[in-house]
Amino acid sequence: MPSSWKDWTSRRATSFSTASVTSATTATSRIATASTAGPPSAGRRGTDPQAHNFTTWPSLLVVDVEGNGTNPPDLVEVAALPVRQGRLDTRTAGAWLTRPHHPVTAFAARVHGLTNDLLADKPGWEEISDQVLGILGTSWVCAHHAHVDYRVLKAHLPTWEPAGVLDTLRLAKATYPGLPKYSLDALIDHVQPDLTAAPAQRHRATFDAYATARLLLAMAAHYDTWDQLVAAAVPPGLPGAPQPEEDPTLW
Repeated sequence: MPSSWKDWTSRRATSFSTASVTSATTATSRIATASTAGPPSAGRRGTDPQAHNFTTWPSLLVVDVEGNGTNPPDLVEVAALPVRQGRLDTRTAGAWLTRPHHPVTAFAARVHGLTNDLLADKPGWEEISDQVLGILGTSWVCAHHAHVDYRVLKAHLPTWEPAGVLDTLRLAKATYPGLPKYSLDALIDHVQPDLTAAPAQRHRATFDAYATARLLLAMAAHYDTWDQLVAAAVPPGLPGAPQPEEDPTLW
């Protein structure tokens, strides 16, 4: 099993600081197109996560991955943070560094800070894949620009079958229509979630998973039910997407 979230991050060369939040509001991030329809409860609910009923939520983990910069990428870092009863469960979170088959590109190393030297003594993917799969199981997962994380994880874990995939990018476009940008940094700046306990720094999997989880909880406050959240947050074609109703037939 992976080390605890706290122990794992304490062994990294970097740690969270106020400067990490400041840099998070200015860095660039990935963006994708999605629906801009407003949430069913827009204008009626606040942004207090406790206003939402989390008891109806299924098992859910917020995930983030970092790669070596090649296409297709080798994984170099994976984080999986459970959300239980509207709280982030860092005690059972999983986080792994892994040595890629191909070297980390200079560009990727500048983005996340994970160099070939730092990863040289880390286990290969084959050594940790069962651990990652064991934590993910068949739970729902959530990520920002979830197509990317889902596609990369699925390529590395071919037998993985999540119950569904929430995308905070898609959810943000439905919840906050009209924002100029929907990158993770832009949403952190707009929502101002509490990231004082976030590990590492921006563009590390643990930080990004933590920030994404905080954003998910803030946006959930705008929806009355889990089904409404799913309708706004699951991209078509990904697991868990609502199926369109079929027209009735004579037979």
